[in-house]
Formats: sequence, C-alpha cells, structure tokens
Amino acid sequence: MFVRTTLSLAAAGAIALPAASPEPAAAQAPPGGVNELMEWDVDWGGRTRDPHVAPDGTVWFVGQAGNYVARFDPSDQSFRHYEIEDGANPHTIIVDDEGYGWYAGNRNGTIVRVHPDTGELTVFPTGDARDPHTMVFDGQGGIWFTSQQSSLVGRLDMGSGDYVLVNPYEPGGARPYGIVMDEEGHPWVSLFGTDEVIRIHPETHEITRFKKAQESSRSRRLEVTGDGYVWYVDEPHGQLGRIEIATGAVTEFPMPGGDDSRPYAITKDDRGVLWVSQTGPEKRLTAFDTNAETFVAVHEVSENIRHMMFDADRRAMWFGTDANRIGRALVEPAAAIQ
Repeated sequence: MFVRTTLSLAAAGAIALPAASPEPAAAQAPPGGVNELMEWDVDWGGRTRDPHVAPDGTVWFVGQAGNYVARFDPSDQSFRHYEIEDGANPHTIIVDDEGYGWYAGNRNGTIVRVHPDTGELTVFPTGDARDPHTMVFDGQGGIWFTSQQSSLVGRLDMGSGDYVLVNPYEPGGARPYGIVMDEEGHPWVSLFGTDEVIRIHPETHEITRFKKAQESSRSRRLEVTGDGYVWYVDEPHGQLGRIEIATGAVTEFPMPGGDDSRPYAITKDDRGVLWVSQTGPEKRLTAFDTNAETFVAVHEVSENIRHMMFDADRRAMWFGTDANRIGRALVEPAAAIQ
C-alpha cells in the first residue's frame, strides 16, 4: 500500500511513495537517496510514459495507448492535453530549447513537432523507418531516433525535414531500441534483438560494435558515462552491465531484485549515480553508485518504468509508470556523495 511520507506534501491528487533503502539508513543521505518521491495520477490513462522537461520546468509526456501528448506543470499540479493525429500512438517525446515538443509517431511513421501554446502540429514522415521509437537531440539541429520493428536508426534534420537512415545490422532483426548521445556527439544504440550495443559516427555512419556479457544478453536501454564506459541493462538475466569502451571488457553487477528483476530503463544523474528500473515481480527504482560500484538504494514505485529523464536544474528524476502516473524523485545535490 502506498503511504504518504512525513514531508509536507499538500499537492492535491499527488501520491507520496516511501523511499526506502535495502540497508538501514546511515546518518547521512545515501548516494541514491531522495528527498521526496511523488507520483501523480493522469486521468486520461493510456499508458503514460517517457516524460521530458521543458526549459520552463513543465513536463511533457505521452499516452502511447491513449494516442495523446500532454504537459504537466509541477508548480500548480495542472495538466494540459494535446490532440494529435489519429493512429500515431506516440512512443517518446522530447522538448527543444524553444519549448516545442517532438513526439515519435510509433504507428504512423512520423516525427511531429507540437507548438506549446497553440498545439499546432508539424509532421515529418520518416519513410522506411515506419515505427519511430526513442529519440535524442544531437545539439546540431538534428534528432537521432530508433525504429525498432523496421530495424533502422535515423537522423531527422529539424529544419528541413530531411532524414538519413542507417541499417545497424545487415541480417535484420536488430530491434534498435534505446539511444543516447555521448560527449563527442556519437549516438549509441542498444540493439534489443542482439547481444550488441553500437556507436555510430555522426557523419560517416560507420558502426563500432560492442558485445555484452552473454550471447543471450538483451538490453532495451543504455547509458554512456564520461569516464570511458557504456552501461546496459540485461533484462533476461537481471544484470547491470558495464563495457569499457577502450577495450570492450565487460563487467556485470547483479540487480537487487535478482535474476527475475527484469531491468528496463537506465538514466544517469550528475553525481555518478545510475538510476535503473526493475519491472519484474517487484516494481522498483534502484540507484547504483558508479564510483563505489554498488547499489545504494531501492525505491518502491507504482508500476513499470520504461524511460526516465534527469533534470539537473531542478534536481529531479522524472518517470512515467504503467499505472498511468507521472512520477518525480527529488535527488540529493552532488555534494551529498562527495
């Protein structure tokens, strides 16, 4: 049962969840500690997911099954619903520096820009990439995206609408899923249908391949840290994996929930902590300290978390759950773990 914490949380319609550590709490906050973990019910339902924070602090998200885009204002707990094209079934939304939302039309082969005030839609078809999936800005006027069932990775020019497509795996069936950018501007992609993660050169599209620990390893999402490692979640085996980019050496760390924990989403904060969701029998948000190489906290959540975003300005990790809720974990400042 979800209970209210001892913090003063007067938000109507908000649900406060207990933030618990697997070990007795120390006197100081643990690296994965949170000041507050809250979830808000979304009346429209439809599998709320993939929140992204706009420059003004509002939080955009999609209802994939409900075929809508929405925006949540944490300052007054209000929601706004945006009508979109029929049959789009948006999978992901990201927000640019001007406050426009960009969603992936997973069922109609489009990437669409949404005007934050008027709701006007500008539609960009993605051709053979018939199911745009996860997206990331490259900081150079483009959006890199995956197309899972089409087995393609693409880049959309946000100005012209031109796009290029890259086949990451010649036999097909690669199922490119999660995508992130590194500090040098390379997109990294998790190939969910294989035991590989890949790095793509942004100009030549040359692919560098990295193997996971086992042939049967499968990861939906990944993260790159600035210390020379790429991290992945091994869903079938309940492991958090780390690949040394320079050598390809792999190290795995068992998830707190064990072999059937089914890790799914992974996102870094600015303190050397990776946040990983467990979607097995126990729905949890876990925190892994990459410096100490250990899990430092486990937090209960309402249902599966499929994607997250860390808002460094407001020290908040945002997520959606399959219980049709939008959630926020307020994390400790970086100084708390130094």
